[in-house]
Amino acid sequence: MLELKKVQKMYGGRRGVTGVNLTVGPGEIVGLFGENGAGKTTLLKCILGYFKYQGEITLDGEPINTKNIHRLAFATCEHSFFPNMSPADHKVFYQMNFPKFNEKRFDGLMEFFELPKHRALKQFSVGQKNQFEVILALSQGADYILMDEPFAGNDVFNREDFYKVLLGILEPNETIILSTHLLEEVESFIGRAILLRKGSLAGDVTTEELEESGKSLMDYVKQTYNYETDRVIKALSKMTDEE
Repeated sequence: MLELKKVQKMYGGRRGVTGVNLTVGPGEIVGLFGENGAGKTTLLKCILGYFKYQGEITLDGEPINTKNIHRLAFATCEHSFFPNMSPADHKVFYQMNFPKFNEKRFDGLMEFFELPKHRALKQFSVGQKNQFEVILALSQGADYILMDEPFAGNDVFNREDFYKVLLGILEPNETIILSTHLLEEVESFIGRAILLRKGSLAGDVTTEELEESGKSLMDYVKQTYNYETDRVIKALSKMTDEE
């Protein structure tokens, strides 16, 4: 169980995340949503210990430290691999450092994405780099896999096929926390949606609850954010009037 209690991160006087209380259990597939600057990346990096923060974050009741950090994996569009090394080199490195490294999954995903095994990663396209980042996170052997906009630069067909593959390979105890702007695209993939707004938790709902209420994920987000359907018309009207 991953638990966050009153987690707060400030950048000078600016709020990153404020007072976030959250519990994510084994086997959940969670979508983390919010507008730009809502605090999604900041929250993920607090969980991983990349940022100092106020509050408490625990994994099965224990603080996250060098003893249990291997239970967390991170796929980020900023990339965390070694650019001068090849995928084959990374495979050897991960096998040496992560006892639960899943070689079969690694090889299968490399074949699925048709990535070259012996080419330096700095020579990959942006989409290929993001694919490999996800492969490493999924093959590490972690219980909680955090993903921050992992599919940037990938076409819609690659993304759609990957969601299907991911659902097919995940073990019952593996947890995914996926930060993305692609709400409608991942709605059928996730089981729970968490919404951040201006650094605070704005919504937390299961897709089952949405189905029972007859709402789509987009409907829920717009309602939670009090989205004004005529905001574009108003903006255009003001700009036209100014001219």
